[in-house]
Amino acid sequence: MMKPAIELQEKGEAFYFIANYHSMTSLFDPAERRKNTLDVALDFLACGLDPKKTVFFRQSDVPEVTELSWLLSTVTPMGLLERAHSYKDKVAKGIAASHGLFAYPVLMAADILIYDSNIVPVGRDQKQHVEMTRDIAIKFNEQYGQTFVIPRTANPRGGCRGARHGRPEDEQELWQHH
Repeated sequence: MMKPAIELQEKGEAFYFIANYHSMTSLFDPAERRKNTLDVALDFLACGLDPKKTVFFRQSDVPEVTELSWLLSTVTPMGLLERAHSYKDKVAKGIAASHGLFAYPVLMAADILIYDSNIVPVGRDQKQHVEMTRDIAIKFNEQYGQTFVIPRTANPRGGCRGARHGRPEDEQELWQHH
């Protein structure tokens, strides 16, 4: 998943981030979360991310994302969140149900929409969240006027999936903006 997504850095302005807020839904030890953040950064670099061609940062470095998440939550239908496969899957696997886990798709929508992202390279496990982002953006635009770009997914395949640490795809978030 990582390498094909990173290859997009050659095609336009690219922003990549480490989803350390998202990790708070299942990783509760602060020291482990800091180590994981560093490990994911090293994975991106090992897979070929070029900091001279991209913007690369931690999600928590942009506080406006959490503010936008709140604004988006005011137009997000509960039924949309209740249908999220990842929420149901994670709860079934024993992760405690929490608002953070339930509202994860709204935070992901903020991560995408704040940068006017056109293309969102994601693994299969995140495709529904991008579809939900589209729904949330459309609803917000209908309510408040044309505000957000409606993104589309790109499903990169193969290569460098957590090259150094065996990271699962859903620990990394990244996207491209043209």
